[in-house]
Amino acid sequence: MHLPSPRADQARRALAVLTAGAAALLLAACFFAPGRFSSRLDVNADHSFAFRYTGELIMIPLKEEADKAAQPFQPEDCYDEDSFEVRACTEDEIAQQKEDWSAKKGSNTDAARALLGGIDPSDPEAGHELARKLSRRQGWNKVAYKGRGVFDVDYAVSGRLDHDFVFPTFEGFPMANAFVQITPRKDGSVRINAPTFGPDATSSPAAGLIPGNLSGPSKDGGPAELADGTFTIHTDGKILANNTDEGPASDGAMQVLTWAVNPRIPAAPTALLQLKP
Repeated sequence: MHLPSPRADQARRALAVLTAGAAALLLAACFFAPGRFSSRLDVNADHSFAFRYTGELIMIPLKEEADKAAQPFQPEDCYDEDSFEVRACTEDEIAQQKEDWSAKKGSNTDAARALLGGIDPSDPEAGHELARKLSRRQGWNKVAYKGRGVFDVDYAVSGRLDHDFVFPTFEGFPMANAFVQITPRKDGSVRINAPTFGPDATSSPAAGLIPGNLSGPSKDGGPAELADGTFTIHTDGKILANNTDEGPASDGAMQVLTWAVNPRIPAAPTALLQLKP
């Protein structure tokens, strides 16, 4: 609502500052989301492991910028100060609304750039630049930018679980939300969590503070609704706990845990395995 009084003007500017901060919180909460994908984790009793993720990886800031670019300025209603009835906006009021709208877009872009290691999400080449950077890193066998924040990737890595493992990580980024986390313990047990494959990954308390098309990936048509994949854990260790619907299935000497990752998943995948001490 556009109110021309000085007090309302101060409130509007304070809201703009709050909006920029809320956008930064939202971006920090969820940088990336899965699209159509398949992911497999092999964990062996001897502490060796192999992880692979193939398919779509969606970068939220790039998708949000593409969504914003597709939405033109829409003036808000103006109201009479005495009766509070809707009235026609003056040219000056429309101009001020446009100025505030542009400033709001710029402040959110600046917040995103700070969190993306200097990458400008409003730059049409930003996705291709990130794809080139990832292609130079170990494990990223394929990184192709498809546009609108969507990358087609093939990531694979193997090693020993003598340290924590997180996917994905990005050089130069202050933070990124984890799709899969592996935490080995001294007693030989291993905790596996996949927080971004769950329903809470694409929601944030800050989202409610952000109006319009900046309200985050939980909006209709956002990455949360596009998640469509499978996450499996194959192990010959002892499964101490898991939250699959049907429990482990046998595959020769291995046991397999399977989660269908989509908007209907009730909770983020988690499992606790016991390996050799």
